[in-house]
Amino acid sequence: MMKFTRRRFLGTGSALPFGLGLAGLATAARADAAAGKADLIVTGGRIYTMNSSQPRAEALAVRGDRLLAVGSNDDILAYASPATKRIDARGLTITPGFIDAHSHPLFGEEALGVNVNLPRIADVKDALARQAAKTPPGHWVRGVMYDDTKFEEERALERRDIDEVVSDHPVFVGHRGGHTAVVNSKAFEIAGVTVDTPDPTGGKYFRENGELSGKIAEHALDVFRKVGTWPKMDREVRQASAKVATANMAASRLTSTTDAYGNADNMRAYQDALAAGELNCRVAFMPGGNSDMFEGLKAAGIRSGFGDDMLRIGAVKYSADGSASERTMSMSTPYKGQPDNFGILTMTQEQIDAAVDDAVAHDFRVGIHANGDVAIDMVLKAYERVLAGHTGQNPRHRIEHCSLINDELLRRIRATGVVPAPFYTYIYYHGNKWLDYGEEKMQSMFAHRSFLDAGIPVAPASDFTPGPYEPMMALQSMVTRTDTRGRVWGANQRVAVAEALRICTVHGAYASFEEDRKGSLQPGRLADFVLLAEDPHEVDASRLVNIPIVRTVMGGRTTYEA
Repeated sequence: MMKFTRRRFLGTGSALPFGLGLAGLATAARADAAAGKADLIVTGGRIYTMNSSQPRAEALAVRGDRLLAVGSNDDILAYASPATKRIDARGLTITPGFIDAHSHPLFGEEALGVNVNLPRIADVKDALARQAAKTPPGHWVRGVMYDDTKFEEERALERRDIDEVVSDHPVFVGHRGGHTAVVNSKAFEIAGVTVDTPDPTGGKYFRENGELSGKIAEHALDVFRKVGTWPKMDREVRQASAKVATANMAASRLTSTTDAYGNADNMRAYQDALAAGELNCRVAFMPGGNSDMFEGLKAAGIRSGFGDDMLRIGAVKYSADGSASERTMSMSTPYKGQPDNFGILTMTQEQIDAAVDDAVAHDFRVGIHANGDVAIDMVLKAYERVLAGHTGQNPRHRIEHCSLINDELLRRIRATGVVPAPFYTYIYYHGNKWLDYGEEKMQSMFAHRSFLDAGIPVAPASDFTPGPYEPMMALQSMVTRTDTRGRVWGANQRVAVAEALRICTVHGAYASFEEDRKGSLQPGRLADFVLLAEDPHEVDASRLVNIPIVRTVMGGRTTYEA
């Protein structure tokens, strides 16, 4: 595995003045203490700083929203005053706050529908029937957080299941992945879709035995969103959603997240929550390409990086193919047992090229959703073309998900300085889905080991709602490559605990150009850290997911306490 110095990896100077080693930390700490006292000190812990110049410490001091000092207990006690708050961390492990580089915090929209993440299809039918009973005539009934591989019946929801309980309302049961849905007969009726209707470009109406099964995919979803009366979320509800979503993330150990396809309503919700003191995670906001918001940002001269430490504009987001979890991603080889199914492309090469050209012309970084090797190749072609002759700082264009790779794609990703953001909880959580790919493909999917070995700073990504965002689940998934049933998928892609922790902290900050602010525990960095009841390095890897969280701190403020 290629080793990175901190200077080479982050492109910044050393965290400590030249020549000041660990032996000088105590002297430096006491000298700095005279300059001001701490608002908060944490002592007695086992601290993994993710700072190569000072990898371990016992204590830290916070002033305002920044780390004032990191060192030994004696060093840090010098910063205490009678007004300083203290946390006794004896027996606890402290790491930097975890960062999710790709999620959709407001995507669930549970306020507008019924959560059907339930164990049985019969439970889903009951939930939809109850929702229909309180839905005005003619209005859509929405089911959210559906997952086709989690039912005890071990089959997917179908049109006939919904028809049995709701026939007079159109019903749209959205997959938690966002790329497919299941609708009922009434929905097909009001959309004017029959078994003979051609599939839309970049989409599909699934058929079985000469009938519509109810499953729809990709751009086929747009057909239904344009008809009928859909429930709407007002500004107050959106703000509450931002508060709840980020509070839940803080409770899982996250201090930073990413909205990886935001619109104006989402941005307003985060701003409203921030103004009310209710935003519990920092948010990197990726505006959706081809959206009114992106057009507005360009017209206003706003570009990637605009904002502050709580809410910052990131890369513009596009989507070039389908889903890994919903088995629609575009691949050069077919799905297992489906010789004619190579997935779905949602953009042409010309469209990708035009999107990248436009974004770069307006000083935006680009993040394009590309799961399959075909789509990844297309995105890399666009990046390679726009970067030809580029001088200056690496813009760190991204490939969102970047699921199925090969040696040649790895070489090109490294050569272009592109940041891949593969799913980090998917192996553990979505085991049944990998049956459609097979073990051979899984050896090259969500390839954290391959990225690290190639010297590529792979980013941490949950893709919530499609995948869970819990960092301890991410660690277990990456370290063991084992699902909830004990099946191993691609053991060759396992990483060590220390590597997984670095991915979820340092690499997360790198992905959003914020490594000078967060991702490691160093004086001057944001005071984002978590206190864990156990050391991830020492517990059995099969129970990493069960490590209790004691406290999450963001900018010196406790956002969650057990």
